[in-house]
Amino acid sequence: MFDPRSYHATETLNDGRKVEIRAQRPGDREGLRAAVRRASTKTLYHRFFTVKRKFSEQKAHFFLDVDFVRHVVLVAVTNEDDQPAIIGGCRYVVIEPGRAEVAFSVIDDYQGKGLGTALMRHLVAIAREAGLSELVADVLADNTPMLKVFKRSGLAMTESFHGSVIHLVLSCAPAVATREFAGKLDPRPARC
Repeated sequence: MFDPRSYHATETLNDGRKVEIRAQRPGDREGLRAAVRRASTKTLYHRFFTVKRKFSEQKAHFFLDVDFVRHVVLVAVTNEDDQPAIIGGCRYVVIEPGRAEVAFSVIDDYQGKGLGTALMRHLVAIAREAGLSELVADVLADNTPMLKVFKRSGLAMTESFHGSVIHLVLSCAPAVATREFAGKLDPRPARC
C-alpha cells in the first residue's frame, strides 16, 4: 500500500539544478524557518495573503505536524554550499470527503525554473492515489506564476472571482495534458 510519508522523487529544474521532492519530515522545522526568512515580502503575501515571518505555536503545529492522510506536505530540497536547503513546498488539506485545499510556495531564487510545476505534478499524483476528486485553491489575481502552474496542470479547472482573489476548482480526473505536463504526469506516485 502506498504511504505518502515515504514519498520522494528527483527533478531537474529548467536551469539544470537537481531538486529532491519529498514528504515533509518532523526534523524540517529549522529548514522551513530558513525558507520563510529567505522569501520576499511579495512571496509571503502571495502565500499567506499577509506578510508573515513568525508563527504562533498553534500555527507551527498545523504546518509541521501533518498526518499524511488528511494533510499532506511535500518539500523541495536542493544542495546549497554542501548543505540541504528547503526551497519550496506544497500541501493539501482535506476539507471534505474527496476534496482538498492546496497551497504552494517557492522561494524567490527558485521561481520561474519549473519547481511549482514539478510540485504540482507530485501533489496531484498523491491526491489521485488518495482518491481525491477535486483540489481547490484561492490565488491572488496578481500571482500570475501560480495561476500559470494551475492552468498548465492538465487538470480541468473552473475559476470564480472574489475581489482580488481567484477561487479555483481543479478536477483530479486525468485530462489531456498540456505540453509542460506531457509525458510527466504519471498518476502513480513514486514508491520507495
